[in-house]
Amino acid sequence: MYQAIVFLPLIGFLIAGLFGRAIGHTASELVTTTLVVISAVLSWVAFFQIGYGETALVQVEILRWITSGALDVAWSLRIDTLTVVMLVVVNSVSALVHIYSIGYMHDDPHRSRFFAYLSLFTFAMLSLVTADNLLQMFFGWEGVGLASYLLIGFWYQKSSANAAAMKAFVVNRVGDFGFALGIFGVFVMFDTINLSAIFANAPAVVGAVAHGTEAAAGAHGPAVLDFLGYSLDAGTAMTVVCLLLFMGAMGKSAQFLLHTWLPDAMEGPTPVSALIHAATMVTAGVFMVARLSPLFELSHTALTVVTFFGATTALFAATVGLVQNDIKRVIAYSTCSQLGYMFVALGVGAYSVGVFHLFTHAFFKALLFLCAGSVIHAVSGEQDMRRMGGLRKHIPVTYWTMMIGTLALTGVGIPLTYIGFAGFISKDAVIEAAFAGHNAASQYAFWLTVAAAGLTSFYSWRLTFLTFHGKPRAPVDVMKHVHESPMVMLVPLFILSVGAIAAGMAFKAPFFGDGYDAFWKGALFTGPDNHILHALHDVPKWVKVSPFVMMATGFIVAWYFYIRSPETPKRLAAEHEGLYKFLLNKWYIDELYDWIFVRPAMWLGRTLWKKGDGVVIDGCGPDGVAARVQNVTTWVVRLQTGYLYHYAFAMLIGVAALVTWSMFSGVSTGGGAH
Repeated sequence: MYQAIVFLPLIGFLIAGLFGRAIGHTASELVTTTLVVISAVLSWVAFFQIGYGETALVQVEILRWITSGALDVAWSLRIDTLTVVMLVVVNSVSALVHIYSIGYMHDDPHRSRFFAYLSLFTFAMLSLVTADNLLQMFFGWEGVGLASYLLIGFWYQKSSANAAAMKAFVVNRVGDFGFALGIFGVFVMFDTINLSAIFANAPAVVGAVAHGTEAAAGAHGPAVLDFLGYSLDAGTAMTVVCLLLFMGAMGKSAQFLLHTWLPDAMEGPTPVSALIHAATMVTAGVFMVARLSPLFELSHTALTVVTFFGATTALFAATVGLVQNDIKRVIAYSTCSQLGYMFVALGVGAYSVGVFHLFTHAFFKALLFLCAGSVIHAVSGEQDMRRMGGLRKHIPVTYWTMMIGTLALTGVGIPLTYIGFAGFISKDAVIEAAFAGHNAASQYAFWLTVAAAGLTSFYSWRLTFLTFHGKPRAPVDVMKHVHESPMVMLVPLFILSVGAIAAGMAFKAPFFGDGYDAFWKGALFTGPDNHILHALHDVPKWVKVSPFVMMATGFIVAWYFYIRSPETPKRLAAEHEGLYKFLLNKWYIDELYDWIFVRPAMWLGRTLWKKGDGVVIDGCGPDGVAARVQNVTTWVVRLQTGYLYHYAFAMLIGVAALVTWSMFSGVSTGGGAH
């Protein structure tokens, strides 16, 4: 069963990719979609077997891969609770996106290629989450990077899509470089990259650190790792390794400073945004940190850094989302912000809470993206919310499903209970975990995530009000053709709506409640002093209520700005033009990178091309030699005129020169004899 879950999407990719033209678009759609749906159904079976059964871990060896000295790597599947949670997320969202795409991409002439890419991405992500060693995880890691490049740039006729695909690829290479170095560091320290062996060797060190005896854990012992010319002891080495691993997570999960690729990735078809940039690929970094939680627990410094960047990302992306006008970019920045929440939970040690928010977020964020696609489909490809408005009565099904997604994202529920939409349960738990955390950045994270909750509510309701309420702002000819999406696009919205409503309430207990131990069975780190989950029940009531208050405040402000007094936001933007432009231009981080990295790199490349390669290498090398030979032969050719009198004249000049030389040489010799 587990082999089928992983490899059925690969089979679909091969069929559609190699034989798509022969079998046609419809057959390609049906084959890839059917195989991914089967994989999704099997994933739910595995979820209940592993999560709610007695089995803690299943390892399935597929083949021997690499054996070289101490490096012994097999391609095998690691199936535990964390794996099956990710299998459900990846395959469920992928299956619904496949179904949705049948309607959304119906008129595209390259549908077979598109569905092949979707299945390739799904296989790569499944390879990542089922990895039993770090090399296999890196294979899936790079696989989803390749697939995202192909999908973002699917409409390659658009220069903006090509640029966005390249940007995503390059920015992720920065993070992947750190991830690769982190894997090398793990191998040097543990002499293996197999997860079971790493986790088996970690408990002694984990226990020492947990009891505060870092010296006993080797923190001041002999050097175990050389990095950048420094010899590092065990404690410092583990911090460096974890930070390098987190660098990979920052790139893949679009954390602050390595986030710039995510909004631009909206250039791809909307189903791509739902699949890659809402529910699966961007959560790979969260999964990786959760999977390697026994290592991150060895370094409180690394966990503090994770918390800091998560909180900063949550607030940064929320502030930028306030003023964006592209409907997909608003949701993209929301994704960026919610990923920050997940890293906050991981950083304070509440790993199951972070994974739970990943789980619930997949449903309501995929729902929001697919609803946005339904809106774009209805208004003839328009994505600017300023040219929408008044769509509520024209596309009521899309409106109400998007309303469900918005209620889940903003965290609507009954305070001091566990009754509410999915985001209410999981996001509030992250905020409470940040308050209960004990690292140096936990209080910083608490206040920033509370503030981000208010901003999230504001920009989410702003999107809803601008798109569906008020007077229509689209051209008359567009409004005449507004229509509801076909059922093949609406059915996935209905299914995701169920998840957005009920996923939080249905799975809260096993993820971080009373059924925690029986559900996770050691798949996530839980040290002897890790009482963060117990502390969630003891946080003050004002902490529990604060996200709800911020949510309600954001809703009221958005209602006043965009329903009651639509002129107010325009007036505020004019009065605070500097702040408005600062947010509209995303804190000018893209411009800063352009000035620091892109322009110098372009200048250096152009200089090496024109001066180094063109003038020096080619000029003194092949081109220079060829030019000199050509010059000489040009002069020689001029001597071959074909006229007899030219040759006679040349002979006469030669004879005269020879006689002259003989005369002078004879005089010189005679003079010497006297």
